[in-house]
Amino acid sequence: MQTVETLNEGLKRAYTLTIPATDISGRIDAEVKQAAPNVRLPGFRPGKVPANLIKKLHGPALEQEALNSAVRDSVQALLAEKGLRPAMQPAVELVEGYEAGKDAELKVSLEVLPDVPAPQIEGLKLERLTVEPEEAQVDEQIARFAASQKRFEPAMEGHPAVEGDLVVMDFVGKVDGVAFEGGTGEGMSVELGSGRLIPGFEAQLEGVKVGEEKLLNVTFPDDYNVESLKGKPATFEVKITEVKVPQEAAIDEDFAKNLGLESLEQLRGLIKGQIEQELNGLTRTYMKRKLLDQLASSHDFPVPPSMVEAEFGQIWSQLEHEASHEADPEAARAEMEKDREDYRKIAERRVRLGLLLSEIGQQNGVEVSAQEMQRLALQAAQQYNPKDRERFLQYIQQDPMAAAQLRAPLYEDKVVDFLFGKAEISDRAVTREELEAAIEAEDDGSPKPHVHGPDCNHDHGHDHAHDHDHGHDHAAPVEAEAAEKPAPKKKAPAKKKVEAAEAAPAEAAEKPAPKKKAPAKKKVEAEGGEG
Repeated sequence: MQTVETLNEGLKRAYTLTIPATDISGRIDAEVKQAAPNVRLPGFRPGKVPANLIKKLHGPALEQEALNSAVRDSVQALLAEKGLRPAMQPAVELVEGYEAGKDAELKVSLEVLPDVPAPQIEGLKLERLTVEPEEAQVDEQIARFAASQKRFEPAMEGHPAVEGDLVVMDFVGKVDGVAFEGGTGEGMSVELGSGRLIPGFEAQLEGVKVGEEKLLNVTFPDDYNVESLKGKPATFEVKITEVKVPQEAAIDEDFAKNLGLESLEQLRGLIKGQIEQELNGLTRTYMKRKLLDQLASSHDFPVPPSMVEAEFGQIWSQLEHEASHEADPEAARAEMEKDREDYRKIAERRVRLGLLLSEIGQQNGVEVSAQEMQRLALQAAQQYNPKDRERFLQYIQQDPMAAAQLRAPLYEDKVVDFLFGKAEISDRAVTREELEAAIEAEDDGSPKPHVHGPDCNHDHGHDHAHDHDHGHDHAAPVEAEAAEKPAPKKKAPAKKKVEAAEAAPAEAAEKPAPKKKAPAKKKVEAEGGEG
């Protein structure tokens, strides 16, 4: 193979590779030899079909496979010979004019990972804001839990329903005096004041008693999920079959024992432990952001534009998704556009931090063990149904890029823990409000976009906060939840929240990409580069 470097500029590299025709023909002969024992033709004993006949019958397919393997191996050899670490998959193009039986000429272009300067990890200083859980917080948590465990019991005869009561009813809904599809039901229950039904419905049920019949007048919202009912006035003939009153659970020893615990004291201990865990998480979030800020301010080196563009694309895609669920999506997108370049700078910062953390981890022997990877894979597999879990685990085992992507967050956390161990940490006791305010100063408090590493090409599905199935029976279209009322108008997502969403997990970029067959086209993807 002949190699000619055609570009060496910054992190960009380009080469022309010439693969000799003899290499390709030799691979064809090897393919024929491998296939021969399995070729069956009338008139020939198994395994005795002549090689020239096999080539005549399967020539195009054999040549294609030989060319694919030659391209793949040539790019692998180039990366090894030049000591290249691609930032993203190299682009490989088969030069026009290639003819069977002749040399193949390839153009390979890529961006390489930068040489990260020796990380400066000495002299790090961090403040750890600590919060002690208060007994009042424990009491509040237990009270909320008890409220969620409340049950309803039949009300006394003649009791008029009030907010908080559970009303059970049969109903017939009509528009213009005609019953509409899905508007009739029996035994539907609703807790008054829950806001589960369309506006005005629950309020008109206050004061009803068992056995009472009543005509309700309502108007379906303009954004209702049934097109034919949007904005339409309607009547509902309802008959009240039951009224139930809530019974708050008493917080005592029996309450704890009904939960399978030994005592109320044990319940308090469990709740206190949960609060401590939550507070420790907030403390770590604050420290991690301050650590990343220090690393970002003390390290500056060029990063591959392709990685920045991939990271920016992930950020922008998530922001567009969020904007699409605002009250005024177009206004939200317009606000985003004003800050496009700032978001791009954030993407650059995150790629740089990802590469820096990866370098720190490699230099200091930070690793994710096989046992930890197995635990990660098993945890991730739980999101699939039992039939698909085994397929997912096999996929993680067979696809290095998928495994690296799964590994990246834990790897980053382990590097951060290593740096915490190197830092000089001072403790300061604060209240929960002060800790949350300190985090708020770094972040606007909005949900962070889930931004993946630059080599992540997997479809992670929709945001379940907006696309989940509420599980409502279409026979009860009075339910307002199904209409998905628009949220109050908010500003476009703040830049600070994206910046605070940690480093791009570049540990995934340090792993070899999976080997694939090169496509049988003039434009082919190189395999085996570091993704």
